[in-house]
Amino acid sequence: MLKAGVLGAGHLGKIHLRLLNQSDKFQLVGFYDADADNAKKVEAEFGYKYFDTIEALIDAVDVVDIVTPTLSHYDCAKQAISKGKHIFIEKPITNTVHEAESIRALVAENGVKGQVGHVERFNPAFIAVKDQLDSPMFIEAHRLAEFNPRGTDVPVVLDLMIHDIDVILSVVKSKVKNVSASGVSVISDTPDIANARIEFVNGCVANLTASRISLKNMRKTRFFQRDAYISVDFLEKKCEVVKMKDAPETPGDFDMVLQNAEGVKKQIYFDNPEIAANNAILDELESFADAIKNNTTPIVTLHDGTEALRVATMIIDQF
Repeated sequence: MLKAGVLGAGHLGKIHLRLLNQSDKFQLVGFYDADADNAKKVEAEFGYKYFDTIEALIDAVDVVDIVTPTLSHYDCAKQAISKGKHIFIEKPITNTVHEAESIRALVAENGVKGQVGHVERFNPAFIAVKDQLDSPMFIEAHRLAEFNPRGTDVPVVLDLMIHDIDVILSVVKSKVKNVSASGVSVISDTPDIANARIEFVNGCVANLTASRISLKNMRKTRFFQRDAYISVDFLEKKCEVVKMKDAPETPGDFDMVLQNAEGVKKQIYFDNPEIAANNAILDELESFADAIKNNTTPIVTLHDGTEALRVATMIIDQF
């Protein structure tokens, strides 16, 4: 088992602590939190060992799980990597693209592995359809959340939209050509609602909307490609796949057939895959353990995290 330690014991940090503690692939050694009062409460309530310095925790583990505020990601990662420790780092990877690229260089120099916590890659609804996503040419993503003061220290693009940016970049195998965006600050000092249009060199267009001041929660992405429409509901963990094929000579009574202006007939049919229930956060952590043990490439690489941040920064620069 890999010895793991967590930096940051806030809302998400406590979830990581619990899952690492129950995992068969990690031995949870303990955690560090800059807020000593909060750290002592977590230690008293859950029994996890509290280290009173970052250095002491890093020295005691093989893997450092960084779940601190984004502004401190770079410094935490640098300390861990310089001591030869593998790093799992929550999204966004760092505060700036320059910091992210610096971390990638440090990881390469020190021969350790890194993975970024873009958890939607492990969402069972996305996993169920990702092999069917073949050159989508139009993508529409909506990620709406009810207001929560946690996270408002960063623009909604880094808080919410970056999930969809990463998913889209993992699916569209083409470089970004152009980005246009608008954002509005309603209740925070940074934009609370944003819309972005990402154009790719291959002609694909992605339209993303993110809001943290909505009256309801929604996390839905729709992919349109040749002869198929694929919808992924990341919140409800459901998906829908609608495909088209050449219509039979004599359609059945219940066959849905469309005919275009040229007279070409297509039959519409549903091809919804089975969705296997999972714990996405546990799966991403354990997939990182597998990558370390088997010396394979992590599912969400530091490069992936850097590119998601790069596009997010391009969007924010439009505001």
